[in-house]
Amino acid sequence: MPLQMNREVFITCAVTGSGGTQDRSPHVPRSPKQIADSAIAAAKAGAAVVHCHVRDPETGAPSRDLGLYREVTDRIRDSEVDMVLNLTAGMGGDMVFGGVETPLPTVAGTDMVGATERVAHVAECLPEICTLDCGTMNFAEADYVMTNTPGMLTAMGKMMTDLGVKPEIEAFDTGHLWYAKQLVKDGVLEPNALVQLCMGVPWGAPDDLNTFMAMVNNVPDEWTFSAFSLGRNQMAYVAAAVLAGGNVRVGLEDNLWLDKGVLAENWQLVERAGTIIENMGARVIGPAEVREKLGLVKRAPKG
Repeated sequence: MPLQMNREVFITCAVTGSGGTQDRSPHVPRSPKQIADSAIAAAKAGAAVVHCHVRDPETGAPSRDLGLYREVTDRIRDSEVDMVLNLTAGMGGDMVFGGVETPLPTVAGTDMVGATERVAHVAECLPEICTLDCGTMNFAEADYVMTNTPGMLTAMGKMMTDLGVKPEIEAFDTGHLWYAKQLVKDGVLEPNALVQLCMGVPWGAPDDLNTFMAMVNNVPDEWTFSAFSLGRNQMAYVAAAVLAGGNVRVGLEDNLWLDKGVLAENWQLVERAGTIIENMGARVIGPAEVREKLGLVKRAPKG
């Protein structure tokens, strides 16, 4: 992909995530109402796309509950604020081994289910976009592996395509892009694919600029890409992504802080990203333009 600054940039807000951040900031939304309200505020601040997980409203623990996804989706669609809905499909592939001497059986935290169950909430809610984590990788926790086999990805990707929901390829390393291109070649994904470059997630691609450009240079010309990094580098990667020709993602899934010692809200992170984009001479585009760019169809509220 040639290096050319993007002048028409969309912002994705990753509203809550599934990490253990629920007790580290009071602004991390837990209930469907809190998640939807935070997404709506982010959209008002300039986010064209909202990327949502759901959590147990009481504990804040990550969840795959269909009822919670349905409520978040309905609340967002019933609001008067337009936004592109992006639901995660990354859960259900979590493997936590028992330790270096007794890896099997797996232990608490393991959540392994079939492709149909992993996509059940997508089939129920029909968001415009859902995520597809295109590889297996170690995470920061000692014995936790995010598991996405080629067979699982082929099955899930086909289900998403058949549902008319655009997969957002989550690429945590260059090999994930390699396999995503194979999915396009095999006809599982459409040629005009959408990809999120996930930088600085232990132990995927580190968020140095050399690695980032290796990722960017592996994105086919006909694809649309966005990028993010974690924590203190979140805003730096807003600028880097735009300069490299991409779009941007911010939000509490990836970073809790607005400034040193100042906890952020999602809308504040979106607002700051918008300021950076505009100060670079680019324009922040809205949900209608994103739908046209990506070939999405807006879903109506459930009747």
